Amino acid sequence: MNDTNVSNQVLERLSEEWEALTPEAQKAARYVLENPQDVGISTVREIAEAAKVKPNTFVRMARQVGFDGYDDFREPFREAIRRGAVSFPDRARWLQGIRKSGALGGLYADLVDAAMRNVEETFAGISCESLTAAAEAIWASRDVYTLGVGVNNSNARNFTYLASTGMKQFHAIPQPGSVAVDDLAWAGERDVLIAITCRPYRREVVEAVKQARQQGVTVVGISDSPASPIIRGSDHGFVVAADTPQFFPSSVSTIALLETLLSFVIAVASDEVVGRVETFHKRRHHLGMYEEDPE
Repeated sequence: MNDTNVSNQVLERLSEEWEALTPEAQKAARYVLENPQDVGISTVREIAEAAKVKPNTFVRMARQVGFDGYDDFREPFREAIRRGAVSFPDRARWLQGIRKSGALGGLYADLVDAAMRNVEETFAGISCESLTAAAEAIWASRDVYTLGVGVNNSNARNFTYLASTGMKQFHAIPQPGSVAVDDLAWAGERDVLIAITCRPYRREVVEAVKQARQQGVTVVGISDSPASPIIRGSDHGFVVAADTPQFFPSSVSTIALLETLLSFVIAVASDEVVGRVETFHKRRHHLGMYEEDPE
């Protein structure tokens, strides 16, 4: 689904109405946000059983966000199914070939399939307009703080490193020996926080987003669910697919999204940024930091 799809508008409405929903209705909404593909094919009893709530909870939830009932709520999702999904028969044959290639062929195929599917699902749910809006907020800001802990610490620092080749106001947090909320102590309405966390959500990231909002900071949230606390607390929220056969969440789509977001920032920036990037790399060559190709 993409932003031109009516079903995606329904998901956005659920996110916007989240705080007004009862705890039971939030359980129903969370299931819809995380499993939109199930809505178009499930009866109210089936989806209620999957979400572990009563059928009436789904009916009340649907009415609270402006629909007459569950059938009316479900219709945009059924329309999305009728339009059909993209098929990749050549990829399927390729993956089958990998799966048969040896003892670890199955694992290899599963990992490759998950990585490509994650990237596709991530960008299918993100519009050019939403990326542009986030990029413009970043470019117009005074300072940009990029927050990630655990595996996302390296993702946040890589984004900051790349951005710093052409722009000065980027800071990866938490800084060594510090905590994120302290690093944001003097941030305000002119600043942006890019926060990244996937399930299980890191408390320090969630708390930093809450604190940033209280200080008027613009928040760009990157997480693996529309129901994530940092997505619901963001001005610009981006959901990344992070499924993997491994024991850790995949970072493939997160990295792809960050690279794309940075490209959009450069695209909306003033012309001087391009010159800065060129100067930065010329300086590195001059200092002998790169192994030069032989003449």
